[in-house]
Amino acid sequence: MNGELIRLGDTTVRFLVEGADSGGSVAVFEVGISARGKMPAPHSHDGFEETIYGLEGVSTWTVEDAAVEVAPGEALCILRGAVHHFDNRGDVDAKALAIVTPGVLGPDYFREVAAVFADSGGGPPDLARIGDVMRRHGLTPAAPPAA
Repeated sequence: MNGELIRLGDTTVRFLVEGADSGGSVAVFEVGISARGKMPAPHSHDGFEETIYGLEGVSTWTVEDAAVEVAPGEALCILRGAVHHFDNRGDVDAKALAIVTPGVLGPDYFREVAAVFADSGGGPPDLARIGDVMRRHGLTPAAPPAA
């Protein structure tokens, strides 16, 4: 199944398997990260694990303050409760596959975050609003990483 492409600043998401398609056991989506792009809202989730599998380029996933580079063919499991965020420190776009177990995170979360980005008019997104969306979908916002 090829789902819609959802744009969130430097990141794109395309769901391949939604929780409803798997009886709630798994959700699978591609994450695209523009060269030099980042996800501005570190967070954790208590209701699911997230496994990242590198497809293209190299993305950096910072989990509990430890940076892990994920290249094509490499994987990283982010355990429940672990604070994490990601970025692309390279000069080429990166793509990874995200596998969420159980499949409780869906495209509605990303659509709502995309709406916050759209409302920012190209400026920085309203992180308080993103935090509200995160909490509604089972994610817990964390303090931004130190600059």
